[in-house]
Formats: sequence, structure tokens, C-alpha cells
Amino acid sequence: MKKMDDEILCAEIKNLLNIMARLRGEEGCPWDREQDLNSLRPYVLEEAYEVVEAIDRGEMSMLKEELGDLLLQVVFQARIAREEGEFTLTELVRNLNEKLIRRHPHVFAGEEAASAAEVKKTWQRIKEEEKKESEDGEDSEEEISLLEDHSRSQSALYQAREVQERAAGVGFDWPELEPVLEKVEEEIAELREALADDQSHNRAEFELGDVIFALVNLSRFLSIDPELALLGTINRFKERFQFIEGRADEHPEDIEDISLSELDSWWEEAKEDREGE
Repeated sequence: MKKMDDEILCAEIKNLLNIMARLRGEEGCPWDREQDLNSLRPYVLEEAYEVVEAIDRGEMSMLKEELGDLLLQVVFQARIAREEGEFTLTELVRNLNEKLIRRHPHVFAGEEAASAAEVKKTWQRIKEEEKKESEDGEDSEEEISLLEDHSRSQSALYQAREVQERAAGVGFDWPELEPVLEKVEEEIAELREALADDQSHNRAEFELGDVIFALVNLSRFLSIDPELALLGTINRFKERFQFIEGRADEHPEDIEDISLSELDSWWEEAKEDREGE
């Protein structure tokens, strides 16, 4: 049965590659043909977020659909890279397979890892070793910072978490949760001072960034993904506001003419309604 499933999978992937080749061919789709790696960037992010949304909703049919759309972006970009003589999908997958084996020595090379935390440390160590090896052939008198090559294409929240994790990897980190909470409170206090003193709000922007950075650090200590936490809040806000809109439809006045206190009471009602589910 497994062999049959593998054969079906191979056949479907081959079919997908043939479809993409035809879409990009001379008699293919005009839209697909004019795309390049840069033009596809927003679609990669969009599809990734839609995968997250499907997971949050717990809708497996939606997840299957969105994972397929995300896979399409991988195949699409690999096709463009092949056309430009850069790499093929086969090379991409082979590179991934080798990386997974290399970065899991506790599975493939006889090493031991007693916890997920140890696995993460091993992964980061090997990643840094790979980076050093790739730089050995380059002439450079200046040592590159550990934080220099973080993922700038990610959201600011993810970048903040990544640079914090890299710094923590060499011991620059709080030893426990309490000082992290104190740091959040300290940054909020500094933001209050800035709002009171800075007429141009230049300092306020600076301090607000520090507050957000401190909150990301808190999320890291709590093992909570800050991006997913914020997405969850956005979705809850939308649900509660839609509840308010529903109540407003029953009101003789337009929503913009209803008092804030009334809207706020409906907001609290929406919160209670959601918590009671």
C-alpha cells in the first residue's frame, strides 16, 4: 500500500510540474508568464498567512486548500529559477533533505538530545557552523555580527524575536521571567514620560518601539509566537466588532452616532458571549 501511495504522489507531483511548465510556456497563461521572483513575493506571504488562519480555525478542508496554494508558490518560484539557470526543484528538495539530516544528528548520526530545547540548541549550533564554513573562502578583515544576517524579509515581530534568540544563544538573556516583566513595565513608564515631554513625538516613537520589543521578549519567555498572538487578537477584535455592528443594525441611529459608552457596553457583551462558548 505504501509503495502505491508513493507512486501516486510521484505521479501527482510530476503532473504539477508539467502543468506549471505549460503555464509558463509560450502558449501558456499571460499572467503566469509575466511573473518573476519579485512579483510573487506578496503571494508567498499571503498564502502563508492563510495557512495559519486555516490552522487557527481548525478547518482541515481549508488547510488542505491553503497548503496546496503555498506549495504552488514553491513550485512556481522553482520553475522561474530553473528557467533562469539557477536551480531546479530537484536540487531544492535534495538540499532540504541534506539539511534535515545534517541538523538532526540525534536522529541520523547517533548523538543524543533529551529535550526539544536541546534540539533547538543543536540546530542553531549547526546552522552557525554552516554559515562559518560558507564564509571561510571570503576575504574579510571585519568579523560579521551574529545579528547581521537575520531575516529582514520577515515581519518586524519575527525579526525582533530572531535577534533576541540569537543574542540569548550566547548568554545575553534574562535568567528568569520576573525581570522580563519588569522590563516591560519600565519601557511603558518611559513611553508615558515621552508622551508627556516630547511634542514632536520622536521620542515617543522610539519608546513605543522599545515597549513592543520588550513584549516580544516576554512572548519568547512564555514560548508564545508574537505574530500568532497578534493575529489571534486581530481576529478576536474583528469578531467582537462584527457583534457591535450587528447590535447597531438593531439601533435607530447610525453606528457613528451611537455613544462610545453604548458601543463599549456591546463590546463587553461580545467578550462575554465569546468566553461563554
